[in-house]
Amino acid sequence: MPRMKINLIEYFEETFPRVQEKIAVVEGERTITFAELANRAKQLANTILSTQDFINQPIALYLPKSIESVYADLAITYSGNIYMNLDIKTPLTRIQNIVELIRPKVLITNSKLIDQLGTVIDHRITIINIDDLHFENEVDHTSFLLNRLSSALIDTDPYCIINTSGSTGTPKGVVLNHRSFFDFMARSQEIFNFSDHEIMGSLSPIVFDIYSFELCMMMAKSTTLVLIPDLLSAFPVSILKILQEQKVSFIFWVPTIMVNIANLDLLTKIELPDLKLVWFAGEVFPTKQFNCWRNGLPHITFANLYGPIEITLDCTFYVVKRELRDDEPIPIGCAYKNTGILILNEENQPVEKGEEGELCVRGTSLAMGYYNNPEKTAAAFVQNPLNDSYPEIIYRTGDVVFVNPLGEIVFKGRKDTLIKHMGYRIELGEIEHVIVNTLKIAKNGCVVYHYAKKEITLFYENENEIDTASFRKILAQTLPKYMIPAIFIRLDELQRNTNGKIDRLFYTNQING
Repeated sequence: MPRMKINLIEYFEETFPRVQEKIAVVEGERTITFAELANRAKQLANTILSTQDFINQPIALYLPKSIESVYADLAITYSGNIYMNLDIKTPLTRIQNIVELIRPKVLITNSKLIDQLGTVIDHRITIINIDDLHFENEVDHTSFLLNRLSSALIDTDPYCIINTSGSTGTPKGVVLNHRSFFDFMARSQEIFNFSDHEIMGSLSPIVFDIYSFELCMMMAKSTTLVLIPDLLSAFPVSILKILQEQKVSFIFWVPTIMVNIANLDLLTKIELPDLKLVWFAGEVFPTKQFNCWRNGLPHITFANLYGPIEITLDCTFYVVKRELRDDEPIPIGCAYKNTGILILNEENQPVEKGEEGELCVRGTSLAMGYYNNPEKTAAAFVQNPLNDSYPEIIYRTGDVVFVNPLGEIVFKGRKDTLIKHMGYRIELGEIEHVIVNTLKIAKNGCVVYHYAKKEITLFYENENEIDTASFRKILAQTLPKYMIPAIFIRLDELQRNTNGKIDRLFYTNQING
């Protein structure tokens, strides 16, 4: 019987000795082998522990997506701690909010970025400049590191923290544990039968859970990760050429870039004979553009995955095997094995067949909650209303779904102000909070989302029109680019409902018809 694993780095410990000279990561012209990656990760882990011996504590990473970010995340895992990747393109005020909430023990960065962090990082946080480290050849700290892990950790200990938008202006830190990733990897292997020779086109930012999955694929299946620079998002031809040149066999992308590729009809111009499997998740993929992919690449298996960040990684999947009309939504399919899906009505009862309800999730895949945020955790992770016999936590997604006549779950929309835009989960209330309370740009605001055009729209209440370019420039000091509205509409007074609150539904209906 195989020995039960308790820490994801054990995947890597089994894998890299078999494939030491194989390329683990490709970053432009740079590459690193599995042996080199392991050596650097272990030495950095030792450096982390030399600052102070601690375990199960958050360690922040403030680096671009790179070979360095890969071995740094592995190093944090080797050290028995929790990695939290930060987005270097995010305004520093937001980074400061995250750091103040999570309070990491250590922050890892480089010479280029270290100076700008001086004003936002608490002096009690130890900073490691990765450029100051001198990696020696074939230094092995394996016994010390693994003995420490096996004696101190269990599989429900945290693996990573992923920050997501919060309505008060401070992101929430979602805590995911080792066991949930083990479970997702095992179930995915059963369904998709990954080989040990996959080459994965890594496009997601390092702050996405998709990136965490890519690390697991590298550790568990000796997958080569081809890092695709963020700046190439505006150059889809270049992205496809990288897939072609590197013989990429598997991608897991957010649909936004895939829509652009379809609209430019690039799949008829650039052949991708090595690509065999395409996963997409994070937002709705318009079926018309999806059909361009399916018709252009008929040899590929396509799968639509669904799951909020509070689920590791996704809780439902749909392998597309039938023809889908351009006006028919792509189903999110059925639950992953070992995942319980509940569709509940307003009375917290299971919906009737074909009836819409809120999708709720139970099982190993659930996140542990929000770091240092018990109130938000208690509101989202609740007792299963169908079970009053023993404690059983479910996560309420806020997503409205129904089951079609074929037995497939279909996503309908959101119950609240949470949206998925460009793959990022955004609380519209956070944008309003920043505009009205933090920056005080306008007297009142109502942010809504145009689902067809994928645009964030701001209706704001103010005496005078505010220049749109100036509005965007001010917001860019606090909000990341993907959260800045595309459309700004001034009104003398915002519509209120009967209880005096801004009527969000009125404006949502106004732009979505």
